[in-house]
Amino acid sequence: MPKTAMVLAAGLGKRMRPLTDTMPKPLVRVAGKTLLDWGLDSLAEAGVAKAVVNVHYFPEQIVAHVAGRPRPAVVISDESEALLDSAGGIAKALPQLGAEPFLVLNADTFWIDRDESNLKRLALAWDASRMDILLMLADFPSATGHSGGTDFLLGPDGTLKRAASDPAGLIYAGAAIMHPRIFAGAEATPHSLNLYFDRAIAAGRLYGMKMEGRWITVGTPDAIAPAEAVVASAMAQDA
Repeated sequence: MPKTAMVLAAGLGKRMRPLTDTMPKPLVRVAGKTLLDWGLDSLAEAGVAKAVVNVHYFPEQIVAHVAGRPRPAVVISDESEALLDSAGGIAKALPQLGAEPFLVLNADTFWIDRDESNLKRLALAWDASRMDILLMLADFPSATGHSGGTDFLLGPDGTLKRAASDPAGLIYAGAAIMHPRIFAGAEATPHSLNLYFDRAIAAGRLYGMKMEGRWITVGTPDAIAPAEAVVASAMAQDA
């Protein structure tokens, strides 16, 4: 299991207005827990020791919120001066992420594991000799709140290619393992992880793992109620 994770929490969350008029999207609550804490709790449960959380919008609120967390230890990557997008944020945080493969989590999606930790399953599937990036994926029946198409087609050997909205495709579930070598020479300027996904596809080194359980994305305020219904249903089944 990677000991370090990057949690992407710097976005503006414009689609979540009016809630995000006064707070950053990662602090929006679903079933009594912030979106950020859903992710950080998953990391803690999987044994991740350190989470680098990038901040830009209402950064002081996130800094204050995570200050009391014992696990994982949270390090702030401050992007107050400029929003760097997903890959730019990682490039800026590389000195804090270290030389070993690390997890990457989106702070506005989360999931409910079925029987075992999906992050632990992802770590078991990781093979640095074959992979540069390993993505966690969800299918449509497992997804709540997703309004887009599919992202990737999963090959029988685990490699990925772009789905081009193929109905047989899977959705990127906002969690991945990445090797820092792919960011060699990358600058902390605004750019997307899609560049690195495409490079890994071209090299045959982008892989995927289908998650088990329920995957939830909360993009707008009206997505909160369906998300909470899924959480309540899952908790009732576990009771």
